[in-house]
Amino acid sequence: MRIGILQAGHGPDVLIEQTGDYDVLFEKFLGGHGFDFDIYSVVDMEFPAFAKDADGWLITGSKHGCYDNLPFIAPLENLICDIWAQSLPLVGICFGHQIIAQALGGKVEKFKDGWSVGLTEYDFDGEKVSLNAWHQDQVTRLPDEATVEGSSGFCKNAFLSYGDKVFTLQAHPEFDNTFVKGLIEHRGPGLVPPELLDQARKNLVQDNANSVIKRKIATLFQSFKVDS
Repeated sequence: MRIGILQAGHGPDVLIEQTGDYDVLFEKFLGGHGFDFDIYSVVDMEFPAFAKDADGWLITGSKHGCYDNLPFIAPLENLICDIWAQSLPLVGICFGHQIIAQALGGKVEKFKDGWSVGLTEYDFDGEKVSLNAWHQDQVTRLPDEATVEGSSGFCKNAFLSYGDKVFTLQAHPEFDNTFVKGLIEHRGPGLVPPELLDQARKNLVQDNANSVIKRKIATLFQSFKVDS
């Protein structure tokens, strides 16, 4: 099964040298499930010709806001609408979670209570899961098609589904604690309040539930393959 990764941003240069960029993180994250990957750096205006150029799609995180006046936003929203119209499986992570909601009629804003950084506990699918977060923006109004699958005290609309083909989440299951440590050191200063960075550092010793989300995403893609 061919998965198209729509890369909406880039990591800090120092982390790219150590771990690879966001596309590499997702290839590693979803490795071992028989997927082949095509990478489209949409933030650099590299787009597929058609929604059916891949069997399923994943939109990565980004430092940009989906409400920003940037050249790649409108064509990415158009592609999302095409993917949705053709009932192809789609996954959105952080920025991807937000722009899918925006493209399908929801609203995204800078959250009035600020940032969520580092290990965060969510209620998801009937259980408590801890995942790494890195965001200030949130989905504040849902599209008509969206159903809330999970939340936290800080982020009400943290996990969304749209029927059985689209799943999105605000957290970053592709980020392990080492990558988050790099973000704390190289992207956080001057952007995120110091007390939040300090708390995120303290939480780096704790385990996360990335494997739970990996299974969820892999199963979504694989179920489409069976149906097709």
